[in-house]
Amino acid sequence: MGRALKRLSLNAWIFIGMAAGIALGVFAPGVARQLGPISAIFLRLIRSIIAPLIFGTLVFGIAGGGDLKRMGRIGLKAIVYFEIVTTFALFLGLAAVNLVRPGAGMKLTETSTEAALPPPPAAGSIVEHVFPASIIDAMARGDVLEIVVFSFLFGAACAAVGAKAKPVVAFCEALAEVMFRYTGYVMYLAPLGVGAAIAVTVGSKGFGVLYGLGKLILTMYASLVLFVVLVLGAVVLLVRIPLGRFYRAVREPFLIAFSTASSEAALPLALENMEQFGVPKHIVAFVIPTGYSFNLDGTTLYLSLASVFVAQAAGVNLSFGQQLFMMLTLMLTSKGVAGVPRAALLILAGTIATFGLPKEGVAVLLGIDALMDMARTSVNVLGNCLASAVVARWEE
Repeated sequence: MGRALKRLSLNAWIFIGMAAGIALGVFAPGVARQLGPISAIFLRLIRSIIAPLIFGTLVFGIAGGGDLKRMGRIGLKAIVYFEIVTTFALFLGLAAVNLVRPGAGMKLTETSTEAALPPPPAAGSIVEHVFPASIIDAMARGDVLEIVVFSFLFGAACAAVGAKAKPVVAFCEALAEVMFRYTGYVMYLAPLGVGAAIAVTVGSKGFGVLYGLGKLILTMYASLVLFVVLVLGAVVLLVRIPLGRFYRAVREPFLIAFSTASSEAALPLALENMEQFGVPKHIVAFVIPTGYSFNLDGTTLYLSLASVFVAQAAGVNLSFGQQLFMMLTLMLTSKGVAGVPRAALLILAGTIATFGLPKEGVAVLLGIDALMDMARTSVNVLGNCLASAVVARWEE
């Protein structure tokens, strides 16, 4: 028995932790709600990895044998891929919400819950947010996009300096290797961390929340499954990604993202596993962190579905042209806000206000946001892992 337990993989232990967390949340919700500190400790340790890992891998990837022309080409290919796939996600969400009509028959009631939400970010602040005023501040906040921009420019500077920068580049290579080992140590806590996270969610929300908005939750989960199978599956076949090896590389980051509802929690393992999968270090270090702001497949699908759901619940019939314009607005406003807390809700609040829909719709969705966030976050991570593999194949 003891030997069998020792042979269990991290993936199996994470499944066990999730099952135990769900059971605890259902049968002992009072105890489950007290496990927040365990989940918080795990997430804090994960966040301590992100900044030095991205900095080390990206600087070494650019300066240690890379060049700016090649990185520019990689960046262009990644952006094109991001836009194509997120467009499919938006339209799939739009098709699902019009077919199922989960908001039909609902009546939005006046509530002040949404008043706690800060105002959605303006377009100018989103662009400004990309560029760090201080790399120390960006690292302290764990702002992935600002760290990527600084690391890219720093790596370009190291490549331009040449031989004098070799000690810095060697340090970055060593830093990346150390952080991968550090990640391995932190992952020993993953079953406890994810089990506690899902226990807190189930214990706090319970299954009662599923009844009132069950149709919307099922519609979203079914849409995400279709997106993974039809869109991402088609990409895997077209680009000839080895499916079995890819599945083994992404299953642990996917499960961690699902159980913690945190893209950050899955980032270190996603970087490490995709490098082991065979994606070059400089591509992994650039594409996956950048995708965290520009390739949010699960979030964009959710936004298209949720915005039309609010219109349906309010009894507002949007024409196809109005829905298309709303999708274009969502596509533009959803870029570059991954580091903003409750980003999806903020974007949704701004969009429905623009189109004159009742703001109470945000408060309705707030009650089930934790359950929705688990699904959309895990699909975001899956989509970014696949993006790195696709760009690597295009670079061959």
